[in-house]
Order: sequence, then structure tokens, then C-alpha cells
Amino acid sequence: MYAITPKGAIVELAQGATPLDFAYHIHTEVGHRCRGAKVNGRIVPLTYELKNGEQVDVLTAKTGGPSRDWLSPHLGYVKTNRARAKIRQWFIQQDQDKSIVAGRALLEREFQRLGVRQIKLERVAEKFNFAKPEELFAAVGHGALTTAQVVAKMQDLLPAPPAAADHPPIARKPRSIESGQDDVRIRGVGRLLTQMARCCQPAPFEPIAGYITQGRGVTIHRQDCANWLSLASQHHERVIEVGWGETPATYPVDVMVVAHDRAGLLRDITSILANEQVNVLGANTLTDRETSIARMGLTLEITDVVQLSRVLDQIGQLRNVVEAYRKS
Repeated sequence: MYAITPKGAIVELAQGATPLDFAYHIHTEVGHRCRGAKVNGRIVPLTYELKNGEQVDVLTAKTGGPSRDWLSPHLGYVKTNRARAKIRQWFIQQDQDKSIVAGRALLEREFQRLGVRQIKLERVAEKFNFAKPEELFAAVGHGALTTAQVVAKMQDLLPAPPAAADHPPIARKPRSIESGQDDVRIRGVGRLLTQMARCCQPAPFEPIAGYITQGRGVTIHRQDCANWLSLASQHHERVIEVGWGETPATYPVDVMVVAHDRAGLLRDITSILANEQVNVLGANTLTDRETSIARMGLTLEITDVVQLSRVLDQIGQLRNVVEAYRKS
């Protein structure tokens, strides 16, 4: 497709290119200092997909550099490899120590937002062929890696589900019996009633453990759940080994969205969830009339932490949203 500069020059770009792609095509510094854009005379977001023949006027700041958000594939700021490479190079050229600090902070914030605990960063670093976590932090800090890529790799660190021939049948949660979806595998026993613990709400492929209750079957907890650790220390004979089935169903996750209240906020959030095919099991909103701060509690059905990360990223980019995170 073709876009036009204010002086009438024609710029050839890939289909789906954004004003940021256009800015980096014009000049690297124009891209770095881009803060907004006009298309055919009207202000558009930097994620706007340019159409053939549109005139683009890039709005720049006198100083400054790119944002790390521009590299997130979830947010859609850049579509061309050329722009992405220039943004990454800018961060690589920054001070290494600052990149390590920034990368560590980004990962810690992402893990906290997703409710991920006790992750061994050495193993994550190894997945990217880094000798130590500091190299991983630096790569995230200067933009060579995104937090989304790291979250996706975390899935691979968990053991693969055992083959059906080697283990007894997979237990089912009560709500999944009608759909026939296999959720959690109980090792060493036959079929047992299972239920997800409400205290920690484990998501697919997070490390889990089972606890045999009296009359309610096996309750499935996250391995770092404080309640499970307490129960296991008092009644270790009731602890049972469990693992995820090969085709897990969706699982409920509690999410909190904090925002400055405005008309259409819930509509925008539900639009994102609909596009991601995420079902909403419950919603509760409280608004402080003095501060106009809204706290929206949502219970979502998600497939894994990668999908959760993507959804939280998109909600966090909405106008007036302060933060979006998983409640632990």
C-alpha cells in the first residue's frame, strides 16, 4: 500500500502498517520522537491501520525515545520488521545496567499482574540460551524480548502431560462432565470428583497439587497457595499428585480493573473480551463518587496465562484505565 507525506512524496509500506511504521520509514529519529499522527487532517491513534492513498503527518517531540509498549505484539503499534528492528536497536544502545533494572521491573510486574509465583528465572533464561537471569533482564529491558514472549516460554517449562496409556483415566470437574472435556489428571487412583480451589483458582499449566477432602473429593490448588501449604503440613497423608490433562478446559480467573470512571468503559472491556473469545462469568463494579475511581472485579474463563497476559495488556491500554491485574 502507499501513503503520502504532507509534501506529496509517496511512501510504500506493507499492508496493515501504522503511523509509527510510516514515521520510521521516513527517518529513524522521526520514529523515535513520534508522539502522534494526523491522517487526512485528523488525529488518529498510533495503532491506526493506514489505508491506501492516505496522507500522513507525523507529530514529534523535540527529545525522547520510543516506548517499550511499541514492541508488544498484543498492542499493534508497529507491523513492519524495519520499524521493530530500529526500536530494538535504540534500547540496545542504552546503558546496560539500566536495561537490566528496567527488564527485571517489567518481568516482576508482569508476574505479579498474572499471579505467577516461585518461577525459577534461571530455567527461563536457559530457554532463551542465556547463561544467567541478568542477561534475560537486559534483553527485556532493551526490547529484544517482550514480556509476552517470556510468558509464552514459561508454559514450556512445565512437564508434558503423561500419556493416557501410562495412567488411569482423567478426572473431571463437575461443570465439565456435560462437555466431556478432560481437565485434571489424578495419578495412582481411578476417577475422583475434583474441584478447583476458590482461594487460589489455578489456571491451566500452572504447578498444581491435590488435597483429598472429606466428602467433596479432591480440591485442586496452586502449589504456592498458602491454604494448601498449611493443609499439607498438617495432613500430609491427604496430599495427592495431580497434573493437567492434555486438552484442559477454560478456568475461572478473578481479575481487577482500576480506572477513572467514564461512559462506555464496561462496553470497551467487554468488546476486548469478546474479540479474544473470553467468557465473563461474573462482574462487580464499585465506584467512589468522590474520586470517580471505579474498581471492576471480573471473573473470566481463560485457557492459559498467555491469553490472560494478552487480555490484561489490551484492557490496560484503554482510555482512563489505571491498571488491570489478576487477583491472587
